[in-house]
Amino acid sequence: MLVSYGGSQEDWEGLAAWSDEDMHRMIAYMRDLDAELRASGELLQSEGLSGPARAFVVRGSDAGPVVVDGPFAESKEVIAGYWVVDVASEERLLEIARKASACPGPGGKPLNQPIEVHPIMGAPDVDQETLAPYQK
Repeated sequence: MLVSYGGSQEDWEGLAAWSDEDMHRMIAYMRDLDAELRASGELLQSEGLSGPARAFVVRGSDAGPVVVDGPFAESKEVIAGYWVVDVASEERLLEIARKASACPGPGGKPLNQPIEVHPIMGAPDVDQETLAPYQK
């Protein structure tokens, strides 16, 4: 999984100052990247996420869920989107991450934003005898 960060609340608010041309260029770039990955069969899933104004954090407690508006109580960075890819090599993974990082910003200059890479771990192998007490 490749995770793209959109910066802070201030960075998200700064998007409103982008020109229409810059915004369209950025969106077209991301759509083209998705189309390339879809055509190669490497894209399993991708999504852009809403800005921090619509995000919230939920924690469990004995009294029930505790909801906090915005993710900023614990983190100053906001996840902007992600791609789940299935690639044949680390080299290809790094190529895709580099392309995602180079998304154009104002004036077409690459943003070179950080892209985190998280391998997705499958469920652990568990035999049926181990599962039997938990199955109903």
